[in-house]
Amino acid sequence: MRKILKIYKPFTHAGVLLAAQYRINFIFFILGDILMCFINYFLWKAVFNSGGAETFMGFSEVDMVSYIFISFLTSTLAYSDGSYAVGEEIRDGSIAMRMIKPIRFDLAFLFQELGERTMSLTLAFVPLVAGVELFKFFATGSFRFSIINFVLYLVSLILAYLINFYFNVCYGYSAFVLKNLWGSNFLKDCIVGFLAGRTIPLAFMPPAVGAVLNFLPFASLTYTPVMIYIGMYSPAQIALSFALQIFWLVFFIALQQIIWNACVKRLSVQGG
Repeated sequence: MRKILKIYKPFTHAGVLLAAQYRINFIFFILGDILMCFINYFLWKAVFNSGGAETFMGFSEVDMVSYIFISFLTSTLAYSDGSYAVGEEIRDGSIAMRMIKPIRFDLAFLFQELGERTMSLTLAFVPLVAGVELFKFFATGSFRFSIINFVLYLVSLILAYLINFYFNVCYGYSAFVLKNLWGSNFLKDCIVGFLAGRTIPLAFMPPAVGAVLNFLPFASLTYTPVMIYIGMYSPAQIALSFALQIFWLVFFIALQQIIWNACVKRLSVQGG
C-alpha cells in the first residue's frame, strides 16, 4: 500500500491543482445545484401542505428536506467524470502516453480524481451537513444527529464513489469503439441520476420496480448512503446495502480490467 501511495501521490497533487485552477467555475456549479435543491424543497413543501398528512410514502417533511440536500451532497462527492476523461484521452490519442508508463491506467485516474474531490469536500460538505442538522433542530426542537449513522454514511459514500468511478471508467472504454462519448455520456448521466434516486426516492416507486432498482448498482451511488444518513434503514438493511455495494465495487473493478485487456489491443488514434 505504501508503495502504491508513493507512486500515485503526484496524481493526487495534480488533481488538487486542477481543481484549484477552476475553483470559480466549480463554485458557480455548486451554487446552481443548491438553487435547484431549494426549488425541490419548495415543491415538496407544497406537496406536504396540500396533502395535510404528516408523512408521505413513509417520509416526513423533515426527512424529505434532509433527503433533498444530502442526496445533492452525496451525488456531488461521489461524482466521477471518468467516462469523459477516459473517452477524451482515447479520442485524442493521449492515452498512448499513459500506456507506455509503468503505472496502472485506472489507478492514475482514481488518484487524480481524489485530488479533485478535495474541492468538493472543502466547499460543500461541512456547510450542507451543518445546514441540514440546523434545519432538523429548528423543525423538531431536538438534536437528531446520529454519530453512528454519520460514520456509516461516510463508509457508504466512499464505496459509492469507488463504484461510480469504476462504472464510469468501464463506460469510458466504449470510446475505443464509439470514438466520441459526448452525447451518449450526457444521456448516461441522466439515466443514472434517475436510477440512483436523485430525482425522487426509490421508495416512491412501485414495490416490484423499487426492489429491482435497489439491487442495481445505481442505487448504491446516492440512494443507499442518503437513506443511511437520514436513519431510514434498519441494521439489517444497512448490512445488506453494504454487501451490495462491495459486490458491485468488486464487479466493476474486475469488469474494467477485462474490458481494458480486450480493448487496448484495438486502439486507433484520431489525428493524435
